[in-house]
Amino acid sequence: MNVFNSLCVFLLFYGVVVDGKFRNDYKFYEAAGGWFKLHEVPASWNNAWYKCFREGAVLASPENENLFSTMKTLVAEHTKSCGVYTGIHATFSKGDYYSIEGTPLSKIPVFWAPDEPDNFQNGEDCIVMLLNGTVADVQCTDVYPFLCFKKKTKNMFTSGCGTVDTGYTFDPRTGSCYKFHRLPQTWHRAFAACSGEGGHLAIINSDLEAQVIKELYGKNPDSTMPGNFVKHSSHIGHCDWGERGLWLTIHGQTLKEAGYDKWSNGEPANSTQASTGQYCGAVHRPGTLNDVWCNMPTPFICEKAPDSLVDDE
Repeated sequence: MNVFNSLCVFLLFYGVVVDGKFRNDYKFYEAAGGWFKLHEVPASWNNAWYKCFREGAVLASPENENLFSTMKTLVAEHTKSCGVYTGIHATFSKGDYYSIEGTPLSKIPVFWAPDEPDNFQNGEDCIVMLLNGTVADVQCTDVYPFLCFKKKTKNMFTSGCGTVDTGYTFDPRTGSCYKFHRLPQTWHRAFAACSGEGGHLAIINSDLEAQVIKELYGKNPDSTMPGNFVKHSSHIGHCDWGERGLWLTIHGQTLKEAGYDKWSNGEPANSTQASTGQYCGAVHRPGTLNDVWCNMPTPFICEKAPDSLVDDE
């Protein structure tokens, strides 16, 4: 193998040092020293925080003058709302405002809007940046657009899965990258996590991929997942789409069309609990399918294409 081919293999399977890129849905701003992404679909503060976290970023805060200037410009140019959530919050201790990175509000270069903060009805613990760059306190359950920010650091490393998330590993048998999440989540929260990471809840398309999933599960025995929750079953990407008894993948195919419809013995059972059935999909350790309660936290498996976060050019 010549030097050029050796380099190509290294880049594909081991990754590259990031040079001006993070994800193809983020844009780099030199003055801010990092990448921003504006989420125009409004969300609560907690959901905004979670979305940024899953994307490998943080809910942006104007921690210095350069960040403040960039955020103010982005808010004014691209937001139809009256403002955006910042990462500044007092959810841990009433009135003690800090950014997600731990910077106290007293050291963040922002000014309150007129008559703010007012802590209306003693229920406003999150901060939004308004169109003119001033800030106001709001209820954290209110919904606003938000900005995610990823600071550029030395030796940021992109793996062969096209992400800085080292939890993803490439499997050449399927051409996909997979990540096993040991921290249990509900099915819908797991869906959001995989989406934020540039992938989706895993979809089994063949006996071979079932074997890949089985092996991945085998690398995560119960002993690696402390806590009292279901460990023999993990959320993956099928559900009944609200049509009871009709099982489709999250990409709209029947299981047979997707290429794999092997259920565990006795499944789908659709057991009921408090009038709520098992309407979401999972996989058992042997690689066979299962149905589970959507609100039951379990481990989950994400799948992504190696180029899902990489520019086409």
